[in-house]
Order: sequence, then C-alpha cells, then structure tokens
Amino acid sequence: MAEKPHFNLVFIGHVDHGKSTTVGRILLDAGAIEPHVIEKFRKEAEEKGKATFEFAWAMDTLKEERERGVTIDVAHKKFNSDKYYYTIIDAPGHRDFVKNMITGTSQADAAVLVCAATDGPQEQTKEHIFLARVLGITQMAVSVNKMDATSPPFSEEKFKATKEEVWKIMKTVGFKEENVKFVPTSAYKADNVVKKSTNMPWWKGPTLLEAMDSFTAPPKATGKPLRVPIQDVYSITGIGTVPVGRVETGVLKPNTNVVFQPSGAKGEVKTVEMHHEMVAKAEPGDNVGFNVRGIAKNDVRRGDVMGESAHPPTVAKSFKAQITVLNHPSVITVGYTPVFHCHTAQVACRFEKLDKKLDPKTGGTAQENPEFLKTGDSAIVTIVPTKPMVIENAKEFPQLGRFAIRDMGKTVAAGVCIEVEAR
Repeated sequence: MAEKPHFNLVFIGHVDHGKSTTVGRILLDAGAIEPHVIEKFRKEAEEKGKATFEFAWAMDTLKEERERGVTIDVAHKKFNSDKYYYTIIDAPGHRDFVKNMITGTSQADAAVLVCAATDGPQEQTKEHIFLARVLGITQMAVSVNKMDATSPPFSEEKFKATKEEVWKIMKTVGFKEENVKFVPTSAYKADNVVKKSTNMPWWKGPTLLEAMDSFTAPPKATGKPLRVPIQDVYSITGIGTVPVGRVETGVLKPNTNVVFQPSGAKGEVKTVEMHHEMVAKAEPGDNVGFNVRGIAKNDVRRGDVMGESAHPPTVAKSFKAQITVLNHPSVITVGYTPVFHCHTAQVACRFEKLDKKLDPKTGGTAQENPEFLKTGDSAIVTIVPTKPMVIENAKEFPQLGRFAIRDMGKTVAAGVCIEVEAR
C-alpha cells in the first residue's frame, strides 16, 4: 500500500478552550487511542474531582513518559485519516506554552486553533494567531468549541458571532479566507470533530477532521542542503548519543558526515530512527532520532542545527531582519536585548541598528534610522546575537529564518531574517 503523505499539525488557542480535549477526541475517534484507556482516565478524573478532564489526561500521561526520556517522539502523537498520516504537535498550555508553541508551530504545516464559543477570542487567541502567521503558517482550521455549553446549547448565532470575531483578528495579520475553515464543535461530546453532529442540523460544512484533510501538504525541500534543528539529546545505553530533531531541508541518511552549529561538534550519522524503527532516510517534515558516532551527549544541545560537513549551517555574527512589533509596553531602541526564539534556539540578541521603518501599505521606506519602534511598527533592523546562534536567510531556509521576540513573558515582536553576516 502506498504511504500516505505526512502532515504536521499544531494545536493552538487560549488555555482552557479545549485544546487537549480536542486532540484526545480526535485520537480516540480516529482509532489512535483505545477506548478503555480513556475510560480508565475518566474514572480517575472523577475520583480526583476533575470530571471531564479524561481526554486532557490522556495527552498528559504521554508528557510524563517523554520526560522520563523513554521515547524519542517529542510531544508528538500519530494517527491516520483517509488522506494523511498526521503528526500532532501538542504544545502544553501553561505559562511556558508560547515558547513551546513557537518551536512547535515553526515545525507545523498547518494549525488548528481552538476557540471556545462560550468565551470568544481571548488575549492568547490573538497572540497565537499572530505567531502562527509570522512563523509561516498559512492554512488554519478553527474549531469553535464548547458548542454544547452555549446558551441555548448548540446555538448557530453564537457560532457565527465567534467566527466573526476570530476572522476579524485573522484578517488583520494576513490570513486568506480560502485557507481558513471554521467548524462548530463540542470536543467533549464528540460533535463535529471526527463524526458529524446530530445536535447541529443547521451545520452543512465539514467536520474538523474533514477540514484538516482539506489542507495541502507543502512541497518537500529535499533539494536543499541538510538542516536539522536539535530538540533534545539523549544518551542511550548500548547505542550512544542520540540527538532528536525534525528534518527541515535536505535528506538525512546513515553514513553522512555531519557538523552541529554553533557548538562545532562533528561526527558521522550511523543510524536514523523514526517512530522507533530504523529508516534508510528521513526527509523534510520527519521527526527523527539519529545515532551519531564521534560525539558525546554534552557536545550537542537543543538549539544546535545539524548539517552536512560540506554545507554547514550558518552561525551569525549579525543579521538583518524585517520585524513587526506586536505588543511592546513602551518603545524599542538601539541596545534593547530581548530573547529571540528561532527554530529550537533561544538566544538573547541586541538591536544594533534601526535601519528603517516601513510603510505598512506599500512596504516602502517610511523613515530612515528611526529613533525608536513602537507597537504596530514594521522595520528593517540589524541584530547582534549575544552568543553564537544559527540563523539562515528566510528566502533560502524559511524554517530557520523566522523568529519570535520575547520579553517579560510576552511575545513583543516577530520577524524574518533577510541577510546574515557569518562569523
């Protein structure tokens, strides 16, 4: 049987709007989790006074298993639909969520935004929509969730109102209508997630899974040099050092001489493993673990990028970027040093020069060398990392050229790298 195309999906949305329940529901109804597992969690959840949390718990126990390092699949769940072989990237919902979401989203081909009809879009809903767009996501399914809890239940008016509010935000950051699908759902009650709902006879559109299947899989950048941002490094007894990451460009095969930047460690890839099975090669979009001869666990860390020795990843002395200020409490001036999140790296970087402010309508120059930048401004800036980091020109390596800028627990800006001065 021909292999289905692989598709990476990230679930985003405000905390408590039902992300984990939606993921759990999809996995259960698509046959990726056994019903008895959910039943066991339902009993435990009720005993602990956490009724309705069973789906979320099904996801969380996987997190525990990950933290013990027994599995190489980083926060990912798999399932098959009629069209795709999906990997769900489930980013946890706590305060560190945005950091993880940035890493997760930069690895995704599309996103599912979960927004509760009972609350409508919240602060995080906005932030996630903006980040998804900046991180290169153009296709999105919006699950207008908790339709069973609207007043009256399953209210078409409530769905329409929520859809309108969410679309208003999406439009302003540049999503296109033909790439966005809204679906009224109740993940807890199983309405319109995988199975059509009988509670909403007014809904003639797709289920959430059908909306996901309508996405187009992106072309694979197999012709480019190899780039694999590292998410984790394990030391496995009897095997050796096993870094884990997602192939962004190029093809990873055993017996390849590789270099990790910025750490500079070199070695030879002996084996490549995906979902606990040895594979002959890994292509863009594949999350893999690989055993590397010649390196120790401490030589390589999260944030490094692996490439072939003949085409090493670029370590930046400085870089020029086009940024948009999303939400800054005051102004950005030269010398400002927030944390840049780029692929799996998090590095404090200094604003060395504000080259020019851009006119939002034309994209042309509005002002040379502005004194400062404020919320809503777009600009070309020169950035100097405070320690070595890999960043590439976004035209050549989009996944390694996009970044979010975080400060004081918020995403203050985001952008793309347009030129790198290598070290």
